[in-house]
Amino acid sequence: MMSLRTMSQAAVTMNQLQNQIDMIGHNLANSQTTGYKTRQAAFSSLLSQQITNMTDPENARGRITPDGIRIGTGARLGSINNNLSLGAIKNTDRALDTLLLNKNYFYQIQGENEIQYTRDGAFYLQPVNNGEEVVLVTKDGDPVIGLNGPIQFAANFDAIQIENNGVITVKRGTENEQVGALSVVEILRSRSLEAVGDNLFRIPDGAGINVNDLVQPIGMNTAFLQSQALEMSNVNIGEQMTQLINAQRSYQFNSRTITMADQMQGLVNQLR
Repeated sequence: MMSLRTMSQAAVTMNQLQNQIDMIGHNLANSQTTGYKTRQAAFSSLLSQQITNMTDPENARGRITPDGIRIGTGARLGSINNNLSLGAIKNTDRALDTLLLNKNYFYQIQGENEIQYTRDGAFYLQPVNNGEEVVLVTKDGDPVIGLNGPIQFAANFDAIQIENNGVITVKRGTENEQVGALSVVEILRSRSLEAVGDNLFRIPDGAGINVNDLVQPIGMNTAFLQSQALEMSNVNIGEQMTQLINAQRSYQFNSRTITMADQMQGLVNQLR
């Protein structure tokens, strides 16, 4: 019975360790992705059982921990948290590259069914209406939301610039024209954001989260970005490799536990 329980505990833990290894691999694969935020695993113990096997009061004298033997049923991946610390700054001298100056600031992106958020400030212009107009989009072609919705304007211009307050200005001949402004917001509890892939985040459904209490717009009188620069990934490769080695070792130890428990069962069967 004990060996079966041990095998079950090890199998459950191995499954969760594999999820952690996959997550670390995802971090390493995005170490050069603009604006990517490291994902961190937090483990928690599953249901445990306390077995009282001490009857002599002398056994408890001077003891700090509870009497008996504590038997757990493995560990699980309790949560995956986003490390939102700022990444390194890379100057690009490209007009449509921007960098947010506060770690809790996010660009708003128009997803298929909802507004999503990103820290990736590398934007592009996508032609629409037979090339007569352009729309500001992400590298995946998702529209960037401005103060009045997606930012769309006439295509014939000589130069474009994004100011430090998000205002977008184009130059046509000798005239400068304001064609839109980025709608950047502050996420007050940014750790509650849920990663949805493609370097995007969303506000999770349920859990009593009020979007209006969580998302606050940034005023136009605030300098919240740096133009012609990008925020790089905040992945620490050395730290991720250390976590990967530890996770692989833990996986290996749990695998050996299953092997040893199986061998013990084989010995018991031979005694019958």
